[in-house]
Amino acid sequence: MEYRKLGETDLAVSAITFGAWAAGGWMWGGNDDNDAVNAMRAAYDAGITSIDTAPIYGQGKSEELVGQAIKDLPRDKVQILTKYGMRWDLTKGTFGFKSKDNEGNDLDIYKYAGKESIITECENSLKRLDTDYIDLYQIHWPDESTPIAETMEAILRLQEQGKIREAGVSNYNAAQMQEAEKTIKLASNQVPFSMVNRKIEQDIVPYCLENHKSILAYSPMERGLLTGKMKPGQKFGEGDHRAGLKFFKDENIARTNDFLNKIKPLADEKNATLGQLVIRWTIEQPGITVALVGARNADQATQNAKAIDVKLSAEEIAMITAELKQLQLVD
Repeated sequence: MEYRKLGETDLAVSAITFGAWAAGGWMWGGNDDNDAVNAMRAAYDAGITSIDTAPIYGQGKSEELVGQAIKDLPRDKVQILTKYGMRWDLTKGTFGFKSKDNEGNDLDIYKYAGKESIITECENSLKRLDTDYIDLYQIHWPDESTPIAETMEAILRLQEQGKIREAGVSNYNAAQMQEAEKTIKLASNQVPFSMVNRKIEQDIVPYCLENHKSILAYSPMERGLLTGKMKPGQKFGEGDHRAGLKFFKDENIARTNDFLNKIKPLADEKNATLGQLVIRWTIEQPGITVALVGARNADQATQNAKAIDVKLSAEEIAMITAELKQLQLVD
């Protein structure tokens, strides 16, 4: 495995990090707790020492499963990345969206990053994770109802108390990062990035490169699309959020698969899966420090980790990128 420092901090994380959203079941049509824990343990055994989670993932469930998975591991050899600022248990801040929990009950999700709320959230996360500190604490989404300075002052206090090591943001634009930096030194920004979703290259990547901030790329496999295993007519289970996304329209699955077929000979040549080739390409992109990759079971986690063994030359990366430029998805 390769380990990379976040921003200008001393916090080193695995270039492939375990993304634990699906582990919580919420918005993924449920999960199997044992499989999720075993996946995280298998990832660790394969060198993936970092796990990214959030309270909202399963309304605490993902964090609890992370806590179970790392319970017997040396704490200083594991990096826990979690978040704050999305509440399902109170109606404050900026309304986000309506959802349902894993039992099918209605939920109203709010983006709220008020000072006292964050302090409470941190305590709750520490309990669920069964640890006394968080390695990287990230605001999940911007909260327009709370000044960024107020939010970051709370994070600074938690840092001073030793409850968090480093501060990060998620889904922030460059201007919001700049505002946050007036109060606290940021390590990173966690944003969506994949072969078929490269919007951050316009603003976020240049800003982070110039200001020495790391980018944690989430959904680098575009939620399974880039594995090459999906076919037009794909059926998703009830509660699976992918059903409504443009990437999973039949036309887009077909076009993406055409692209994947073009790069498959390179994967075969490297004795790698398409997924492993995609992950390696992602962490080779300018500004991208980490790819967050989920896994439903131990085998998937081990396969994801093996992406680090794929070596790509500058010419091979350029070839993949050139093929990508031909790929046009429909809205």
